[in-house]
Amino acid sequence: MRDNKDIKFWILISASIILLMLLLIGQTYSLINYEMAVTLGLQESVQEVGEIGIVWAKGFAFADSFVYIPLLLLGTVGLLKRKKWGLNAMFGSCAISVYWPVVHLHAIYEGKDVFTLNHEKYITFPIILTLIILYGIWGMWYLYNNK
Repeated sequence: MRDNKDIKFWILISASIILLMLLLIGQTYSLINYEMAVTLGLQESVQEVGEIGIVWAKGFAFADSFVYIPLLLLGTVGLLKRKKWGLNAMFGSCAISVYWPVVHLHAIYEGKDVFTLNHEKYITFPIILTLIILYGIWGMWYLYNNK
């Protein structure tokens, strides 16, 4: 990894820290108190996605808490310390940042007749999920070009 820390580096780090905080609150905390995460608007209710949807949401929350969040945290710390393992961890977390929003966007599309999401979520989810996908793609591109 190059020694110079340009504005793109700090954009990646800042976006990663924001995503890390959202994941900790929305995903990890939902494993402790799912209903509070619903109240905060970071998870869906059983009325919106059904019992099976809740099971899948908790499955993603578990995987995020024990795979994605640690990779993102290691990547952020490792990049700040200019360690190769940080580059590798961040690249892996960026790949996950592309994968899971694609899954969710497709599920929302396929489940439009099954889910009863609030109408505003059909607008906000695609915007937020697309931004996360772009962050992941851009992050991988940046890391590859600045190793």
